[in-house]
Amino acid sequence: MDSYTKILKNGLWENNQAFVALLGLCPLLAVSNTVINGLGLGIATMLTLILSNAIVSLIRHQVGSEIRLPVFVLIIASIVTAIELIMNAFFYELYLILGIFIPLIVTNCSIIGRAEAFASKNPMAASIVDGFAMGLGFTAALVILGAIREVLGSGTLFANAQLMFGEGAKDMVIYVFNDYGGFLLAILPPGAFIGLGFIIALKNVIDKKLSKPAFQQVSVQITTTKF
Repeated sequence: MDSYTKILKNGLWENNQAFVALLGLCPLLAVSNTVINGLGLGIATMLTLILSNAIVSLIRHQVGSEIRLPVFVLIIASIVTAIELIMNAFFYELYLILGIFIPLIVTNCSIIGRAEAFASKNPMAASIVDGFAMGLGFTAALVILGAIREVLGSGTLFANAQLMFGEGAKDMVIYVFNDYGGFLLAILPPGAFIGLGFIIALKNVIDKKLSKPAFQQVSVQITTTKF
């Protein structure tokens, strides 16, 4: 159980593929202009990570080291193709919006990286948890950046929720600002870079505070009290 907790913490925070490893930035910056777009691509990426990790772990003893990378790419491409067909069938409008970035999941370095670095060396259960954690961390990055850009750019949250959750979800939209004219920079690519930079900076500040030894904090408090 402790090992699974460590894997989850690693995927969500310590080795977040977007905020730490800085992998998958192309789709992250391109489609994160709304929460729903980010959530859609994030779930597709997370499913790819879970399934590819599971299959790679299952066959890790049967695939020779000479051909493992082509085999891993073939597995990932097959999974992404299946996900693309499902989205085309059941989430057609969202599929059109995400466009080329769905098949480009195949080229996401984090997926082949986890297959090579973790799934090919660990049992299936741990590999599935790793895929889930890495995928959830990447999805969280997409949703957080999408929320920031959507609020600043359009003054809304969960706009076009019906693309994922059906016509009944039209009422899910939250109007954060009434009569808001919008901030164009936030929904353009430069806004994505700026938003990501602020999020990474905030994470670094939090990490720095968490890594500060407790005895230093106590020493500072004692010194301040003495003077």
